[in-house]
Amino acid sequence: MYMANYELVVPKLGESVIEATITKWLKQVGDTINEDDTVVEIATDKVDSEIPSVVSGKLVKKLFNEGDTVAVGAVFAIIETNSSVQPLIDKPVSVEGESLKHVTEPAIGSLPANPEPAGQAVREWKPETDEPSGVRFYSPLVRSIARQENISFTELDSINGSGKDDRITKQDLLNYIETRKTSLKPAQAPVSANASVEPETNLLPAPVIQQVLPGESRIVEMNRIRQLIANHMVKSVQTSPHVTSFMEVDMSNIVKWRDKNKDIFQKRENEKLTFTPIFIEAIAKSVRDFPLVNVSVDGAKIMVHKNVNIGMAVALPNFNLIVPVVRNAHEKSLLGIVKTVNDLAERARKGKLVPDEINGGTISMTNLGSFGTLMGTPIINQPQTAIVAVGAIKKRVVVIESPDGDTIGIRPIMMISVTYDHRVIDGALGGQFLARLVQYLETFDTNQPI
Repeated sequence: MYMANYELVVPKLGESVIEATITKWLKQVGDTINEDDTVVEIATDKVDSEIPSVVSGKLVKKLFNEGDTVAVGAVFAIIETNSSVQPLIDKPVSVEGESLKHVTEPAIGSLPANPEPAGQAVREWKPETDEPSGVRFYSPLVRSIARQENISFTELDSINGSGKDDRITKQDLLNYIETRKTSLKPAQAPVSANASVEPETNLLPAPVIQQVLPGESRIVEMNRIRQLIANHMVKSVQTSPHVTSFMEVDMSNIVKWRDKNKDIFQKRENEKLTFTPIFIEAIAKSVRDFPLVNVSVDGAKIMVHKNVNIGMAVALPNFNLIVPVVRNAHEKSLLGIVKTVNDLAERARKGKLVPDEINGGTISMTNLGSFGTLMGTPIINQPQTAIVAVGAIKKRVVVIESPDGDTIGIRPIMMISVTYDHRVIDGALGGQFLARLVQYLETFDTNQPI
């Protein structure tokens, strides 16, 4: 049977993502591959992903090694398959509207140590853009590491690169950082990842490392996701003046409704009915009433977002955090929100989210009550300007007001808070938004179907 070669390319990975790093090859040269089999795992500065094969056949060539950075649209593997599929494709692709040029040779250092003789040219797509220094192109991964290590573009320009056109690879930068640390005096030690916001900005003092006796403590390196979270949190605090307002919520109606419907819903849909979708629905309604909390800041301009895209913080099994986004929550029914929340949460914990599902949020929510916490002051997820936190629901003795007089009773009470960016949201707006949110929760319709 006539066999043809099929090129596997790095697909579009989401808004503003132009490159990814190969973290693990799941298939090796010579392996038989079925359609939809995962070939490689990749990582961006936003999320980890898997790339499946779109054809069945045999893997005959790997064009990059683990740890290499690959452009979106670049060919990373070649599969030998039958002639019923389209063979090698030779037409330009674009990344986020940027033109790409055709390179007839793969990047130096990107091929396996003993590459097979190429029967035809291998193609790589490279953006025709310059970085701020105007000297080189630096991948998002390289720039992220440089920010964490407080390395300026001027310093990057001085590093010798092993990639094509003297391009700096991840390993080049890591080798440089290691040499840099050993050559610096203690007073010149680079600032930690948490102390850097921009490559040439040092806003926090370098941490003091105390001498620890063996057996008392151990050093654990931050993984990639934890480093990104740390950098993101520091940048948020340095960007926005944070203010947090608190209120109590009588959750009686919601608790009664959920107790009545959760078992029925579980049997019918084979899914859990949690409180989170109810919170998201109430936030979406409150945002429609007070749209100026659904904004972001661009210099001296306030961008008011039409859509209500609510990010929900999900704790991962490895103690990291990810924030998938419930898009257009204001247009969804409660059942639609339940389905979306359950799907996003499940795939988040399994590492199955795609980059577009964690981008584009306009306001966020974190459920601190999942771990028994009563209240909290969360950090804003930039470039958003507000985040809602809900605490644990606890039975408490409270004063119940009524037209016939006040009484004492036991009610399920929850603390709820909203942290907002005081540059654009004042206490009056933040307080009104929170009060409306409490109103929606306390007047929840216990007769509504699900």
